[in-house]
Amino acid sequence: MSDLVQVTREEGLALVTINNPPVNALNRSVMEALDRTFTSLHEDPELRAVIVTGGGEKAFVAGADISEFPALKRKQGEELSYRGQRIFQKIADCPVPVIAAVNGYALGGGLELALACDIRVVAENARLGLPEVTLAILPGYGGTQRLPRTIAPGRAKELIFTGEMIEAAEAFRLGLADHLVPAGEAVKKAREIAAKIIKGSGPLAVRLAKEAVNGGLELGLEEGFKLEASLFGKLCDTEDKDEGARAFLEKRAPQFKGK
Repeated sequence: MSDLVQVTREEGLALVTINNPPVNALNRSVMEALDRTFTSLHEDPELRAVIVTGGGEKAFVAGADISEFPALKRKQGEELSYRGQRIFQKIADCPVPVIAAVNGYALGGGLELALACDIRVVAENARLGLPEVTLAILPGYGGTQRLPRTIAPGRAKELIFTGEMIEAAEAFRLGLADHLVPAGEAVKKAREIAAKIIKGSGPLAVRLAKEAVNGGLELGLEEGFKLEASLFGKLCDTEDKDEGARAFLEKRAPQFKGK
């Protein structure tokens, strides 16, 4: 899609690498490339999982491009925030699971990007934080909304209010990181998770399970139950559901077709 955002495809998996040395900052060009990339991924019926990572081991994404900030006034600031929120929501809404492989610094917009992903694999050398208040701004790409929905609200507020950067082990303890791995192995672990999804699960089931979880988080419990039942029923009309049941009863591996 772009030299700044590189996509490698293999067997239902898309590896999306942000490549903007030295720290993979999210300038306007990178954000536009991410937008185009995920628009394309949304439209791919063969896609089963996505991994997002940063080029090199120094940084996943060490935030936005601060050189763009001095020219911002109120209107431009709101537009910048809305644009970032929209692009990251497109990542969150990707119909298949999106796994963040966090290597090195994930700060500001970088952590907000990781928060938009479904699963976060974090290397031991990673450092994570939302330091925006130290620049007299606030996280504007969804961080104030997603972080308190991911970890305890009080701890989320503390991280946002202080701009504190935490180590990978603390991120794992808080539940911000779902997997903690040795330095250099984040993409490897993400590939292992993606392989389990691709090889062992019905593709339609995974897509609708993601829809159920993400949609349900925005609903009350009773409405969430209705959404779950509706999607469960939808899957009952699929060939894959019948194949899954037959394969289980016949004690063999299922051959899902995504139909």
